[in-house]
Amino acid sequence: MKETVLDRLLRYVKIDTQSQDDATSYPSTAKQLDLLKMLVKELQELGLKDVSIDQYGYVMATLASNVPSSSPAFRKVPTVGLIAHVDTSPSTSGTNVKPQVISHYKGGDIVLPGDTSVVIRESENPELKKDIGRTIVTSDGTTLLGADDKAGIAIIMTALQQLLERPNLVHGDIRIGFTPDEEVGMGTQYFDIKKFGAQFAYTVDGDTAGELNKETFSANSAVITVHGRNIHPGTAKGIMVNSIRTIADIIARMPRDMAPETTEGYEPYIHPHTVQGEEAKAVLKILLRDFRTEGLDDLKKRLQKIITEVQPLHPKARIELQIIESYRNMREGLEKDQRVLDCLWDAAKLAGMEPEWVPIRGGTDGSKLTANGLPTPNIFTGGHNYHGKTEWASLWGMEKAVETVVHLAQVWVEKSK
Repeated sequence: MKETVLDRLLRYVKIDTQSQDDATSYPSTAKQLDLLKMLVKELQELGLKDVSIDQYGYVMATLASNVPSSSPAFRKVPTVGLIAHVDTSPSTSGTNVKPQVISHYKGGDIVLPGDTSVVIRESENPELKKDIGRTIVTSDGTTLLGADDKAGIAIIMTALQQLLERPNLVHGDIRIGFTPDEEVGMGTQYFDIKKFGAQFAYTVDGDTAGELNKETFSANSAVITVHGRNIHPGTAKGIMVNSIRTIADIIARMPRDMAPETTEGYEPYIHPHTVQGEEAKAVLKILLRDFRTEGLDDLKKRLQKIITEVQPLHPKARIELQIIESYRNMREGLEKDQRVLDCLWDAAKLAGMEPEWVPIRGGTDGSKLTANGLPTPNIFTGGHNYHGKTEWASLWGMEKAVETVVHLAQVWVEKSK
């Protein structure tokens, strides 16, 4: 049965695939395999070749080339990959998602029915005005929606269906990759680029329709651990060393003008996002982000300066700082071969978009794939407000992404002649 991109999205978001930070297993949660195994079956039903799932949960498949042997592009078209991740953010529950389809959106704020305190506000979502009269999808307000990145999966699957149904749409070999654990920074941990076999790839993991991504933050994580001393508070004078107070003084000194909530565009940030502890020990986890990789050293120095200021206030506390590399800006790797970007730009134009290169204030699997030798820019999905209960997706944006992917396959053939 022919399915629409909306049909697929509604089916996929109902499967709980939330990943988990600091897990020792891979995937981090077994429930991600529920969707991954479903996708194996669906790819087989579409008729793709080499459909497989490995011990880590990576799903791969091939849509075989249909370039005629008489074409100048025969055997010249590179193998191109399409990649999306199945997991949803640990930040908000993905259990029992109840998607809401709003046909002919009339404009204005959207009060979600499962929790009326959750409101998608027009003032915070300027893209909503472009979808007046169109269809949008939300959760019911008790969970996230999961369009990040199940919209990307639905887009890829629908594009494959269209390419298979229309043999006049000429394309080279297309490799498909569905991955777990992108949201916890582990999406490419065991991804076998050689086995994947693509020369170029695209993640379908963006947001606003028409926005294309060729650069991301460079990212490190910082962990500040404070070792204190606990004792009964009734006899604590001069003895207790409260690590929580030390952590609080560190957080209070972090620059407010370098926070996610006060920055935009190419501005870097320092973001304390998790704190755990009690009197004897407290741990603060911090995201460090800058589009300039060398800027990460400046952010580290800021943290070191803060620790130097706080230490005399808590002379008996022991403060440790650890820096962990996360990913790097993919722009330099992508610009080594301009074709991967030119083909995407042309495909978006053919889909009727006015494309724009927009920096990602975050990262994608493409960051590490590009660093490891597989150039992988990012394609929009039409989703918005990821990782929270006010997440929503534009059906028109998803459909335009499908068109872009279908054109992309053909553009590579044309540019290979």
